[in-house]
Amino acid sequence: MRKLFFLFAIICLFTLNSCGVYNFTGSGEIDAKTFQVNFFQNNAELIEPGIDRTFTLQLQDLIQNQTNLNLVKNGGDLVYEGEITDYRISPMTATADQRAAQNRLKIRINVRFTNKNKETDNFEKSFEFFYDYPADQQLTGSTLSAGLKEIFDRISQDIFNESLAKW
Repeated sequence: MRKLFFLFAIICLFTLNSCGVYNFTGSGEIDAKTFQVNFFQNNAELIEPGIDRTFTLQLQDLIQNQTNLNLVKNGGDLVYEGEITDYRISPMTATADQRAAQNRLKIRINVRFTNKNKETDNFEKSFEFFYDYPADQQLTGSTLSAGLKEIFDRISQDIFNESLAKW
């Protein structure tokens, strides 16, 4: 019985031992207390009103939900800023009679990330994603909302991973 207890104790010791701080978002230990997300201006040739505000708020929400950082309006330890550089709708597939069967909405966002506590983490990079939808639908209402949600979810998660999760 004593040997079994000793074996169980060793297994528990190795199982509960870890290499460092880890959380479910994969961000590890963050050397900051505050962050700010400046307004992402829409500088694309084709303008869809309101997407700049929607993206800015979504990025703020994602960082707040996945870290314990505090959102500030200025003077943040981590600063996210940039602009929407491309908003494009293009046909993707065609039918037998040369008509579009599917369209693609693609959005590209240029991001400048500054970590005031660790300048080696700073970067400027473009992130983009797309949403395919049937060509017989107009890109308005629920189709537009679904597309923006899918694109912004992916882009904001990619920005989070690049800046904090280091994946």
